[in-house]
Amino acid sequence: MRDPYTILGVPRTASEADIKSAYRKLAKELHPDRNKDNPQAAEKFAEATRAYDLLSDKNKRAQYDRGEIDAEGNPANPFAGMGARGAYGRGGTYGAGPGGAGGPEFGGFGGEEIDLSELFEGLFGTRARAQPGSNGTRRGFGRQPPPPPPKRGADIHYRLAVPFVEAAAGRDQRITLADGKAISLKLPAGVEDGTVMRLKGKGQPGPGGNGDGLVMVEIGPHPFFKRDGDNIRMDLPITLDEAVRGAKVKCPTVDGAVMLTIKPGSSSGTVLRLAGKGWTKKNGKLIDGKMERGDQLVTLEIQLPSDLAELERRLEGWIDPARPREKFGL
Repeated sequence: MRDPYTILGVPRTASEADIKSAYRKLAKELHPDRNKDNPQAAEKFAEATRAYDLLSDKNKRAQYDRGEIDAEGNPANPFAGMGARGAYGRGGTYGAGPGGAGGPEFGGFGGEEIDLSELFEGLFGTRARAQPGSNGTRRGFGRQPPPPPPKRGADIHYRLAVPFVEAAAGRDQRITLADGKAISLKLPAGVEDGTVMRLKGKGQPGPGGNGDGLVMVEIGPHPFFKRDGDNIRMDLPITLDEAVRGAKVKCPTVDGAVMLTIKPGSSSGTVLRLAGKGWTKKNGKLIDGKMERGDQLVTLEIQLPSDLAELERRLEGWIDPARPREKFGL
């Protein structure tokens, strides 16, 4: 696999948030369900997912940056780059050619055989064992690079459409997997559009075990609710008499309608707060067995009657003495 930083298009100094944001952007762009006529998009999507899996794991990312593992997460080969020439001659010594120590093929060592087992003592942490060869020199090293682990099965990608009100309240969702089984899926607190959830072992089978199921959450829009961090905002229309005299009116929330008290003399633009009626908090606490949530912020909008004749009659001769534009110097 290519360098995971290059795949996600981020520098090596990228933060966790930058890496997550880059992956979400690619996931939306390359998801197989959106590119059914483009098989290359599915390959790039899988490649981006593998890159994100490595870089989102702090330990694996650190190992990769140090060169201890490759982009697939396999241990790096400590002998890579030594090449065939200038390698170890018969008996594990460097400089012993066909003509013996200091022979014509590797001349310039003064006829001495050099034992390199100590050179690798620091590399492996313990001194490598050497076995006597036919010419009395040491042959080989006791440790070999570990074989790569068997490949897991391929991941299976899913797209889960979640209504706005259910995502806000963190309600469990049902999803049908590729094997036909339907399971209940708990949404993470603070779930966002584009969040990818991992179902361990729910992918394709393979010699190294099953792959995973990757579920990308798509949160639908709402006609009058809008998310603002952990809060939910909405505009609530009220009549002129409700604003003047005050009233108790019904107000929708993601949990159903509630009664909202409007104080007498309320103006358009007044914001009222409904505590705990917002979005589930990512780092919130459990309160009475439920995840802590933000608030719903309701902005009042005074609507004048469609027929103003009666209102004009009642206001005839009356002029409001207030100077609402005085703060502008007008």
